[in-house]
Amino acid sequence: MEKRSLRSVILGAAFLMATSAVGPGFLTQTTVFTKQLLASFGFVILLSVVLDVFAQLNIWRVLTVSGKRGQDVANQTILGSGYLLATMIVFGGLIFNVGNIAGCGLAFNVLFGVPVWTGSLVSAAIAIAIFSIKEAGAAMDMIVKILGVVMIVLILFVVFVSDPPVGEAAYRTIWPATIDARSIVTLVGGTVGGYITFAGAHRLIDAGIHGEENLPQVNQSAVTGILLTAAIRMLLFLGALGVVTMGLAIDEKNPPASVFQNAAGVVGYKIFGVVMWSAAITSVIGAAFTSVSFFKTFHEKIESHGNRVIILFIIFSTAVFLLIGNPVSVLVWAGTINGFILPFGLGLVLLASRKGRVVGNYTHPLWLQIAGWFVVAVMSIFTVATLLGN
Repeated sequence: MEKRSLRSVILGAAFLMATSAVGPGFLTQTTVFTKQLLASFGFVILLSVVLDVFAQLNIWRVLTVSGKRGQDVANQTILGSGYLLATMIVFGGLIFNVGNIAGCGLAFNVLFGVPVWTGSLVSAAIAIAIFSIKEAGAAMDMIVKILGVVMIVLILFVVFVSDPPVGEAAYRTIWPATIDARSIVTLVGGTVGGYITFAGAHRLIDAGIHGEENLPQVNQSAVTGILLTAAIRMLLFLGALGVVTMGLAIDEKNPPASVFQNAAGVVGYKIFGVVMWSAAITSVIGAAFTSVSFFKTFHEKIESHGNRVIILFIIFSTAVFLLIGNPVSVLVWAGTINGFILPFGLGLVLLASRKGRVVGNYTHPLWLQIAGWFVVAVMSIFTVATLLGN
C-alpha cells in the first residue's frame, strides 16, 4: 500500500471509531449528565478517556497483530465465545443504529422542517448509496473525516459563545464533587462499548493493515481516535456547562438542541441540526459496517456480499425506528447496554493476547495487560453498581 493511501486508511480508521462513538446518543448523554453533575462531569470524561485508551490499545493491537476480527479471536480463545460476542455486539449495534437513524430524522426536522420519518428515510438512502459503490471503504473514510472536522468546528463555536466556567470545570475534572457510577458506565459504553471498540481495528484489517510490523501505525490510529472523541466530548460538555451556568433551561425532550439554541439562538439551533446529522449519519455508517463485520467470517456468502448485508442492516434499523417512534430514552440506555459488553469483549481479547495460536510470536506488553484487566474490573464493578441502583 502506498504511503499516502496508508495514512488515509489509518486516519480514516481513527475517525471511523471517533465518529461511531459521537452519535445522537453521545450528544444526548453528554448534555443529560452535564445537567445532573455540572462541572464534576469533567471527571467522568477524564476517567472515560483513561479507560478508553487502555481498552482500545489492547483490542486494536491484539486484533491487528493476529490479522483476525474480534469474533475469530474470541472463538480461538474460548470455543463458541465468538458467536456469543458477535450476537451481543450486533444486538447492541442495532440498538445504537435505531437511535442513529432517529437522530438523522431529528436533524432534518431542525434544518428543513420536514417530518422526522422523512429525514430518516433520506439519510438511510444516503448511507445505502455509500455502501452501494465499488470503493465503499475509501468513500467511508473520506466522509467520516470531513464530517468529523465539521462537528469539531461547529461545537467549538458554541463553546465560545456560551462562555463556560473553564476554571471550575478544570478543578472539578481533577477533584469532583460527586461521582456517578451510571454516568461512567454509560459514557465508556457509548465511547468504546459494544461495536465501537472494534470499529477501527476491523477497518484496518479489511484494508490489509495488520501484523506486528504495523503496530506503530495501529497505536497512532487508536490514540488519535480516542483523543478526537475526548475533544468533542469535552467541547460539548463545556458548551452545555456554559448554558446551565447561565441558568437557562435544558429541554428534556431534546437536551442537546436546547444547549445550542440557548447558546446562539436560531443560528445555534441550525448548527445543532448540522452537528446532529453529521454525528448520526457517521454513526449509522460505523455501526452498520462494524456490526456486519462480526458475521462476515461465519459464512462465505456474508463475506463475499458484505456490503449488501450492511445495506440490509441499515434498512432493518430504519424499519425498527419507524415502528417504535421517539428514541430519546433509547439513546441514553444504548451506551449503558454497550458498557455491559465491554468487560466481556475486552476480557476475551486479553486472554487471547497470551495464546500463541492467536498472536504467534508476538509478546503483548505486561503493562497493557494489567491496564486492560483494570478496565475489565472497573467496568464490571460499575456495571453491577448500575444494575443494583436500578
